[in-house]
Amino acid sequence: MQIIGVIPARYASTRFPGKPLADICGKPMIWWVYQQVIKVQEFADVVVATDDKRIVDACNSFNIKTVMTSSDSPNHIHRIWEVSNKIQSDYYVSINGDEPLIKSENIKMALPDEKYIDPYFQSVYKEITDPAELIDISNVKIVLGRNKQCLYQSRLPLPSTKGSILFKYKKAIGIECFNKAALDAFVSLPMGELEKIEDIDHLRFLENGIPIIYEKIDSVSLSVDTPKDLEKVRKIISQNKEMMLNE
Repeated sequence: MQIIGVIPARYASTRFPGKPLADICGKPMIWWVYQQVIKVQEFADVVVATDDKRIVDACNSFNIKTVMTSSDSPNHIHRIWEVSNKIQSDYYVSINGDEPLIKSENIKMALPDEKYIDPYFQSVYKEITDPAELIDISNVKIVLGRNKQCLYQSRLPLPSTKGSILFKYKKAIGIECFNKAALDAFVSLPMGELEKIEDIDHLRFLENGIPIIYEKIDSVSLSVDTPKDLEKVRKIISQNKEMMLNE
């Protein structure tokens, strides 16, 4: 069984253009993500998927492999699909290029389990402990049913706590494992009504009856969506640099 690690990295972010190249303690953010991903020994290879030569050049300077994808790719899943058309593998694990604090042991939680059905899509989540994360619409909240299967996803806090407040909300984390069948299904299916309303790619799977399985991780996860997030990450990494690189 072959598994490829793929780091999607887009330069033209609406809220934070060029963020994969943002400096963190003397290295671009994409370098910090890559250092965590290559610790996963199960990966046969690790590549950065990007549509921008500036990111390619930066990666080349650190001997990081890249795969050029179309500038017309509408989302990261399309970008992973493009990689799957160029590199044959049994599974493709996508790790967001804007989460430099991600730990390798958390990435491993998304690795494939052969007992699950085809098309295969597995991801990870963490329980929300910060109220600010709960109301932040950039954080996708998930609702799980039996067998860790996702029932719905939303940018709003779900489910409602009308009946009980003894509930821990769950936040989707940007580590996702697909097989080729799941990627092919995604790009062949039209965008659904719920996907359009929520602006959440994963709803395309759910609207078409393709299950998403979620595993829980315990992680200090902080995606860099804004320059303010970057400052927080810089501070954390500057205080834990050696531990992050050697753990």
